[in-house]
Amino acid sequence: MSIAGISPLTARTGWFKLDKLGVLISLVALAGAWLPFVLFRANRIVPGDPRPVTEALPGPWAALLITVLLVGLLAALFRVAPGVKLIMGLVVLGSLFVLLGLSANFLTPDSDSFARISPGAGFWLLLLAFALLVTDALARLRLRPWVRIAILLGVVGAMVLLLGSGSFNQVSTLKEYATRAPAFWSEARTHLALAFGSVALASVVGIPLGIWCFRIKRVRAAVLNLLNMVQTIPSIALFGLLIAPLAWMAANIPGASALGISGIGTAPALVALFAYSLLPIVSNTLVGLLGVPPAAVDAAMGMGMTGRQRLLGVELPLAFPVILTGIRIVLVQNIGLATIAALIGGGGFGVFVFQGIGQTAMDLVLLGAVPTVVLAFAAAVVLDALVETTSRGTRKP
Repeated sequence: MSIAGISPLTARTGWFKLDKLGVLISLVALAGAWLPFVLFRANRIVPGDPRPVTEALPGPWAALLITVLLVGLLAALFRVAPGVKLIMGLVVLGSLFVLLGLSANFLTPDSDSFARISPGAGFWLLLLAFALLVTDALARLRLRPWVRIAILLGVVGAMVLLLGSGSFNQVSTLKEYATRAPAFWSEARTHLALAFGSVALASVVGIPLGIWCFRIKRVRAAVLNLLNMVQTIPSIALFGLLIAPLAWMAANIPGASALGISGIGTAPALVALFAYSLLPIVSNTLVGLLGVPPAAVDAAMGMGMTGRQRLLGVELPLAFPVILTGIRIVLVQNIGLATIAALIGGGGFGVFVFQGIGQTAMDLVLLGAVPTVVLAFAAAVVLDALVETTSRGTRKP
Protein backbone atom coordinates (compact mmCIF):
# COMPACT_ATOMS: atom_id res chain seq x y z
CA MET A 1 0.00 0.00 0.00
CA SER A 2 1.25 3.49 -0.79
CA ILE A 3 0.24 7.08 -0.17
CA ALA A 4 0.52 9.60 -3.03
CA GLY A 5 2.70 7.18 -4.97
CA ILE A 6 5.33 6.80 -2.22
CA SER A 7 5.99 3.28 -1.05
CA PRO A 8 6.57 2.53 2.64
CA LEU A 9 10.14 1.47 1.84
CA THR A 10 10.83 4.77 0.08
CA ALA A 11 9.30 6.69 2.96
CA ARG A 12 11.43 4.84 5.51
CA THR A 13 14.68 5.19 3.56
CA GLY A 14 14.08 8.69 2.14
CA TRP A 15 16.11 10.27 4.94
CA PHE A 16 19.20 8.38 3.70
CA LYS A 17 19.02 9.65 0.14
CA LEU A 18 21.88 11.92 -0.81
CA ASP A 19 21.26 15.58 -1.49
CA LYS A 20 23.03 16.56 -4.74
CA LEU A 21 23.95 20.07 -3.61
CA GLY A 22 24.69 18.66 -0.16
CA VAL A 23 27.37 16.40 -1.66
CA LEU A 24 29.16 19.46 -3.05
CA ILE A 25 28.75 21.32 0.25
CA SER A 26 30.12 18.33 2.14
CA LEU A 27 33.17 18.08 -0.12
CA VAL A 28 33.94 21.77 0.40
CA ALA A 29 33.43 21.37 4.17
CA LEU A 30 35.70 18.31 4.30
CA ALA A 31 38.41 20.25 2.49
CA GLY A 32 37.94 23.06 4.99
CA ALA A 33 38.21 20.68 7.93
CA TRP A 34 41.47 19.31 6.50
CA LEU A 35 43.07 22.75 5.92
CA PRO A 36 44.38 25.05 8.69
CA PHE A 37 41.70 26.62 10.85
CA VAL A 38 43.80 29.69 11.74
CA LEU A 39 47.19 31.21 10.96
CA PHE A 40 49.54 32.33 13.72
CA ARG A 41 51.94 35.17 12.88
CA ALA A 42 54.50 36.87 15.05
CA ASN A 43 53.50 40.23 13.52
CA ARG A 44 51.11 41.60 10.93
CA ILE A 45 53.23 41.11 7.79
CA VAL A 46 55.23 37.88 8.23
CA PRO A 47 53.95 34.61 6.71
CA GLY A 48 51.54 32.71 8.92
CA ASP A 49 52.12 29.45 10.75
CA PRO A 50 49.10 27.20 9.95
CA ARG A 51 47.28 25.64 12.87
CA PRO A 52 44.66 22.89 12.42
CA VAL A 53 41.59 22.70 14.62
CA THR A 54 43.29 20.33 17.06
CA GLU A 55 46.10 22.84 17.68
CA ALA A 56 44.09 26.03 17.36
CA LEU A 57 41.70 25.21 20.22
CA PRO A 58 41.88 23.59 23.65
CA GLY A 59 41.07 19.87 23.51
CA PRO A 60 37.40 19.97 24.64
CA TRP A 61 36.57 22.88 22.35
CA ALA A 62 38.29 21.23 19.40
CA ALA A 63 36.25 18.08 20.03
CA LEU A 64 33.07 20.15 20.23
CA LEU A 65 33.78 21.88 16.91
CA ILE A 66 34.57 18.56 15.20
CA THR A 67 31.30 17.09 16.54
CA VAL A 68 29.26 20.08 15.37
CA LEU A 69 30.91 19.90 11.95
CA LEU A 70 30.10 16.18 11.63
CA VAL A 71 26.44 16.75 12.49
CA GLY A 72 26.35 19.67 10.04
CA LEU A 73 27.89 17.49 7.33
CA LEU A 74 25.21 14.85 7.84
CA ALA A 75 22.49 17.49 7.62
CA ALA A 76 24.00 18.78 4.37
CA LEU A 77 24.72 15.37 2.84
CA PHE A 78 21.30 13.74 3.26
CA ARG A 79 17.80 14.82 2.30
CA VAL A 80 16.51 16.10 5.59
CA ALA A 81 13.87 18.77 6.13
CA PRO A 82 15.00 22.25 4.99
CA GLY A 83 14.27 23.57 8.48
CA VAL A 84 16.77 21.11 9.93
CA LYS A 85 19.37 22.17 7.34
CA LEU A 86 18.78 25.82 8.20
CA ILE A 87 19.14 25.29 11.94
CA MET A 88 22.26 23.15 11.60
CA GLY A 89 23.82 25.59 9.14
CA LEU A 90 23.26 28.49 11.53
CA VAL A 91 24.58 26.44 14.48
CA VAL A 92 27.77 25.57 12.59
CA LEU A 93 28.30 29.16 11.42
CA GLY A 94 27.77 30.48 14.93
CA SER A 95 30.18 27.88 16.32
CA LEU A 96 32.83 28.81 13.76
CA PHE A 97 32.75 32.48 14.74
CA VAL A 98 32.62 31.88 18.49
CA LEU A 99 35.48 29.39 18.37
CA LEU A 100 37.53 31.63 16.09
CA GLY A 101 37.53 34.22 18.85
CA LEU A 102 38.35 31.55 21.43
CA SER A 103 41.22 30.30 19.25
CA ALA A 104 42.68 33.82 18.99
CA ASN A 105 42.58 34.21 22.78
CA PHE A 106 44.08 30.73 23.24
CA LEU A 107 46.99 31.19 20.82
CA THR A 108 47.94 34.81 21.54
CA PRO A 109 50.82 34.93 24.05
CA ASP A 110 50.23 37.00 27.18
CA SER A 111 51.21 40.68 26.85
CA ASP A 112 52.10 40.21 23.17
CA SER A 113 50.58 43.05 21.13
CA PHE A 114 52.39 42.09 17.92
CA ALA A 115 51.10 38.52 17.42
CA ARG A 116 48.30 38.08 14.92
CA ILE A 117 45.77 35.25 14.69
CA SER A 118 44.01 35.21 11.31
CA PRO A 119 41.31 32.93 9.91
CA GLY A 120 42.93 30.21 7.85
CA ALA A 121 41.87 28.66 4.55
CA GLY A 122 39.97 25.98 6.45
CA PHE A 123 37.85 28.54 8.28
CA TRP A 124 36.94 30.34 5.04
CA LEU A 125 36.02 27.09 3.25
CA LEU A 126 33.88 25.96 6.19
CA LEU A 127 32.23 29.38 6.23
CA LEU A 128 31.52 29.11 2.49
CA ALA A 129 30.16 25.58 2.75
CA PHE A 130 27.70 26.22 5.56
CA ALA A 131 26.69 29.62 4.20
CA LEU A 132 25.68 27.73 1.04
CA LEU A 133 23.76 25.27 3.21
CA VAL A 134 21.86 28.12 4.90
CA THR A 135 21.16 29.82 1.57
CA ASP A 136 19.88 26.57 0.03
CA ALA A 137 17.66 25.89 3.04
CA LEU A 138 16.17 29.39 2.89
CA ALA A 139 15.45 28.97 -0.82
CA ARG A 140 13.70 25.65 -0.20
CA LEU A 141 11.67 26.95 2.72
CA ARG A 142 10.35 29.89 0.66
CA LEU A 143 9.91 32.00 3.76
CA ARG A 144 7.90 35.19 3.68
CA PRO A 145 9.93 38.34 2.94
CA TRP A 146 9.67 39.78 6.44
CA VAL A 147 10.69 36.45 7.98
CA ARG A 148 13.90 36.56 5.92
CA ILE A 149 14.55 40.12 7.07
CA ALA A 150 13.92 39.05 10.68
CA ILE A 151 16.48 36.25 10.29
CA LEU A 152 18.97 38.76 8.83
CA LEU A 153 18.39 41.13 11.76
CA GLY A 154 18.85 38.24 14.18
CA VAL A 155 22.17 37.28 12.60
CA VAL A 156 23.37 40.90 12.57
CA GLY A 157 22.30 41.31 16.19
CA ALA A 158 24.17 38.17 17.20
CA MET A 159 27.33 39.40 15.45
CA VAL A 160 27.07 42.80 17.13
CA LEU A 161 26.75 41.15 20.54
CA LEU A 162 29.67 38.84 19.76
CA LEU A 163 31.90 41.71 18.66
CA GLY A 164 30.81 43.85 21.58
CA SER A 165 31.59 41.09 24.08
CA GLY A 166 35.31 41.48 23.48
CA SER A 167 35.80 37.81 22.61
CA PHE A 168 37.05 38.80 19.13
CA ASN A 169 39.54 41.41 20.32
CA GLN A 170 42.54 39.14 19.66
CA VAL A 171 41.48 38.31 16.08
CA SER A 172 43.85 40.05 13.69
CA THR A 173 41.23 42.05 11.77
CA LEU A 174 39.81 43.42 15.03
CA LYS A 175 43.33 44.47 16.07
CA GLU A 176 43.59 46.43 12.84
CA TYR A 177 40.20 47.97 13.59
CA ALA A 178 41.24 48.92 17.13
CA THR A 179 44.01 51.17 15.79
CA ARG A 180 41.82 52.67 13.05
CA ALA A 181 38.35 52.91 14.57
CA PRO A 182 37.74 56.64 13.85
CA ALA A 183 39.03 56.27 10.28
CA PHE A 184 36.94 53.12 9.79
CA TRP A 185 33.67 54.85 10.64
CA SER A 186 34.60 57.89 8.60
CA GLU A 187 35.29 55.74 5.54
CA ALA A 188 32.11 53.74 6.25
CA ARG A 189 30.07 56.96 6.00
CA THR A 190 31.85 57.84 2.76
CA HIS A 191 31.21 54.37 1.33
CA LEU A 192 27.51 54.54 2.18
CA ALA A 193 27.25 58.05 0.73
CA LEU A 194 28.87 56.95 -2.54
CA ALA A 195 26.80 53.77 -2.92
CA PHE A 196 23.40 55.06 -1.80
CA GLY A 197 23.91 58.59 -3.12
CA SER A 198 24.74 57.39 -6.63
CA VAL A 199 21.70 55.08 -6.63
CA ALA A 200 19.44 57.89 -5.42
CA LEU A 201 20.70 60.25 -8.15
CA ALA A 202 20.40 57.54 -10.79
CA SER A 203 16.83 56.80 -9.70
CA VAL A 204 15.88 60.49 -9.91
CA VAL A 205 17.29 60.69 -13.45
CA GLY A 206 16.85 57.11 -14.67
CA ILE A 207 13.16 56.56 -13.92
CA PRO A 208 12.01 59.67 -15.85
CA LEU A 209 14.45 58.73 -18.63
CA GLY A 210 12.92 55.25 -18.77
CA ILE A 211 9.43 56.78 -18.94
CA TRP A 212 10.65 59.00 -21.78
CA CYS A 213 11.97 55.98 -23.66
CA PHE A 214 8.62 54.25 -23.11
CA ARG A 215 6.62 57.18 -24.42
CA ILE A 216 8.86 58.11 -27.37
CA LYS A 217 10.03 55.04 -29.26
CA ARG A 218 12.34 57.06 -31.53
CA VAL A 219 14.77 57.86 -28.70
CA ARG A 220 14.66 54.42 -27.08
CA ALA A 221 17.44 52.76 -29.09
CA ALA A 222 19.74 55.80 -28.94
CA VAL A 223 19.45 56.16 -25.16
CA LEU A 224 19.92 52.46 -24.43
CA ASN A 225 22.88 52.18 -26.82
CA LEU A 226 24.58 55.17 -25.19
CA LEU A 227 24.09 53.71 -21.71
CA ASN A 228 25.34 50.33 -22.93
CA MET A 229 28.53 52.03 -24.14
CA VAL A 230 29.08 53.49 -20.68
CA GLN A 231 28.71 50.01 -19.15
CA THR A 232 31.47 48.65 -21.41
CA ILE A 233 34.07 51.09 -19.98
CA PRO A 234 36.07 49.45 -17.16
CA SER A 235 35.36 51.08 -13.82
CA ILE A 236 38.91 52.22 -13.08
CA ALA A 237 39.16 53.67 -16.61
CA LEU A 238 35.92 55.61 -16.17
CA PHE A 239 37.15 56.99 -12.85
CA GLY A 240 40.33 58.12 -14.60
CA LEU A 241 38.51 59.66 -17.59
CA LEU A 242 36.48 61.88 -15.28
CA ILE A 243 39.51 63.43 -13.56
CA ALA A 244 40.38 65.91 -16.36
CA PRO A 245 36.89 67.33 -17.09
CA LEU A 246 35.98 67.65 -13.42
CA ALA A 247 39.32 69.33 -12.67
CA TRP A 248 38.62 71.80 -15.49
CA MET A 249 35.14 72.50 -14.10
CA ALA A 250 36.57 73.11 -10.63
CA ALA A 251 39.13 75.55 -12.01
CA ASN A 252 36.94 77.45 -14.49
CA ILE A 253 33.34 77.39 -13.28
CA PRO A 254 32.63 79.76 -10.37
CA GLY A 255 31.31 77.96 -7.33
CA ALA A 256 32.10 74.47 -8.65
CA SER A 257 34.99 73.94 -6.26
CA ALA A 258 32.84 75.13 -3.33
CA LEU A 259 30.30 72.43 -4.22
CA GLY A 260 32.99 69.76 -3.84
CA ILE A 261 33.71 69.26 -7.55
CA SER A 262 37.36 68.37 -8.17
CA GLY A 263 39.53 66.15 -10.33
CA ILE A 264 40.06 63.60 -7.62
CA GLY A 265 38.01 62.66 -4.56
CA THR A 266 34.38 61.81 -4.14
CA ALA A 267 33.09 63.86 -7.10
CA PRO A 268 34.49 61.71 -9.95
CA ALA A 269 33.67 58.57 -7.96
CA LEU A 270 30.05 59.66 -7.49
CA VAL A 271 29.70 60.63 -11.16
CA ALA A 272 31.16 57.32 -12.33
CA LEU A 273 28.90 55.27 -10.05
CA PHE A 274 25.93 57.37 -11.21
CA ALA A 275 26.81 56.63 -14.85
CA TYR A 276 27.08 52.89 -14.17
CA SER A 277 23.71 52.96 -12.40
CA LEU A 278 21.67 54.44 -15.22
CA LEU A 279 21.39 51.46 -17.59
CA PRO A 280 19.79 48.97 -15.15
CA ILE A 281 17.34 51.57 -13.83
CA VAL A 282 16.38 52.92 -17.26
CA SER A 283 16.03 49.47 -18.83
CA ASN A 284 14.05 48.05 -15.91
CA THR A 285 11.74 51.07 -15.93
CA LEU A 286 11.17 50.53 -19.64
CA VAL A 287 10.64 46.77 -19.27
CA GLY A 288 8.28 47.28 -16.35
CA LEU A 289 6.14 49.78 -18.25
CA LEU A 290 6.10 47.61 -21.37
CA GLY A 291 4.94 44.70 -19.21
CA VAL A 292 1.86 46.49 -17.87
CA PRO A 293 -1.20 44.46 -18.97
CA PRO A 294 -3.01 46.22 -21.85
CA ALA A 295 -6.33 45.42 -20.13
CA ALA A 296 -5.31 47.61 -17.17
CA VAL A 297 -4.44 50.49 -19.48
CA ASP A 298 -7.70 50.06 -21.44
CA ALA A 299 -9.67 50.07 -18.20
CA ALA A 300 -7.96 53.28 -17.11
CA MET A 301 -8.70 54.90 -20.46
CA GLY A 302 -12.31 53.76 -20.21
CA MET A 303 -12.55 55.52 -16.85
CA GLY A 304 -11.48 58.74 -18.55
CA MET A 305 -8.00 58.98 -17.03
CA THR A 306 -5.53 61.31 -18.71
CA GLY A 307 -2.11 60.07 -19.79
CA ARG A 308 -0.54 61.54 -16.65
CA GLN A 309 -3.17 59.91 -14.44
CA ARG A 310 -2.68 56.53 -16.13
CA LEU A 311 1.08 56.78 -15.67
CA LEU A 312 0.96 57.71 -11.99
CA GLY A 313 -2.09 55.70 -10.98
CA VAL A 314 -1.81 52.52 -13.06
CA GLU A 315 1.37 52.03 -15.08
CA LEU A 316 4.06 53.03 -12.58
CA PRO A 317 2.51 51.12 -9.64
CA LEU A 318 2.27 47.96 -11.77
CA ALA A 319 5.81 48.42 -13.08
CA PHE A 320 7.25 49.25 -9.65
CA PRO A 321 8.46 45.70 -8.74
CA VAL A 322 10.51 45.56 -11.96
CA ILE A 323 11.88 49.07 -11.35
CA LEU A 324 12.79 48.10 -7.78
CA THR A 325 14.61 45.05 -9.13
CA GLY A 326 16.78 47.38 -11.20
CA ILE A 327 17.50 49.52 -8.14
CA ARG A 328 18.45 46.38 -6.21
CA ILE A 329 20.91 45.34 -8.93
CA VAL A 330 22.46 48.81 -8.99
CA LEU A 331 22.77 49.14 -5.21
CA VAL A 332 24.54 45.79 -4.78
CA GLN A 333 26.78 46.63 -7.76
CA ASN A 334 27.67 50.08 -6.44
CA ILE A 335 28.46 48.87 -2.93
CA GLY A 336 31.19 46.77 -4.53
CA LEU A 337 32.32 49.35 -7.09
CA ALA A 338 32.61 52.07 -4.44
CA THR A 339 35.65 50.17 -3.15
CA ILE A 340 37.60 51.21 -6.26
CA ALA A 341 36.90 54.89 -5.54
CA ALA A 342 39.78 54.84 -3.05
CA LEU A 343 42.22 54.73 -5.97
CA ILE A 344 41.27 58.30 -6.92
CA GLY A 345 40.95 59.61 -3.38
CA GLY A 346 37.22 58.95 -3.14
CA GLY A 347 37.46 57.19 0.21
CA GLY A 348 35.31 54.30 1.37
CA PHE A 349 36.25 50.82 2.50
CA GLY A 350 38.62 50.56 -0.45
CA VAL A 351 41.07 52.72 1.50
CA PHE A 352 41.80 49.78 3.80
CA VAL A 353 41.81 47.27 0.95
CA PHE A 354 44.48 49.13 -1.03
CA GLN A 355 46.48 50.09 2.06
CA GLY A 356 46.54 46.41 3.02
CA ILE A 357 47.66 45.36 -0.45
CA GLY A 358 50.43 47.96 -0.38
CA GLN A 359 51.61 46.84 3.05
CA THR A 360 51.15 43.11 2.37
CA ALA A 361 48.78 43.09 5.35
CA MET A 362 45.86 40.82 4.55
CA ASP A 363 44.15 41.61 7.84
CA LEU A 364 43.90 45.22 6.75
CA VAL A 365 42.49 44.08 3.39
CA LEU A 366 39.82 42.13 5.26
CA LEU A 367 38.96 45.21 7.34
CA GLY A 368 37.74 46.82 4.11
CA ALA A 369 36.53 43.75 2.22
CA VAL A 370 34.40 42.05 4.88
CA PRO A 371 32.13 45.08 5.63
CA THR A 372 31.68 45.58 1.88
CA VAL A 373 30.53 41.99 1.38
CA VAL A 374 28.26 42.08 4.45
CA LEU A 375 26.71 45.37 3.36
CA ALA A 376 26.07 44.09 -0.19
CA PHE A 377 24.55 40.86 1.11
CA ALA A 378 22.27 42.69 3.57
CA ALA A 379 21.14 45.13 0.87
CA ALA A 380 20.34 42.23 -1.47
CA VAL A 381 18.27 40.42 1.17
CA VAL A 382 16.28 43.53 2.14
CA LEU A 383 15.59 44.64 -1.43
CA ASP A 384 14.71 41.09 -2.52
CA ALA A 385 12.12 41.06 0.25
CA LEU A 386 10.77 44.44 -0.87
CA VAL A 387 10.58 43.29 -4.50
CA GLU A 388 8.67 40.17 -3.52
CA THR A 389 6.32 42.14 -1.27
CA THR A 390 5.51 44.71 -3.96
CA SER A 391 5.11 41.96 -6.57
CA ARG A 392 2.49 40.25 -4.40
CA GLY A 393 0.75 43.57 -3.90
CA THR A 394 0.48 44.25 -7.64
CA ARG A 395 -0.92 40.74 -8.26
CA LYS A 396 -3.83 41.26 -5.92
CA PRO A 397 -7.16 41.64 -7.75
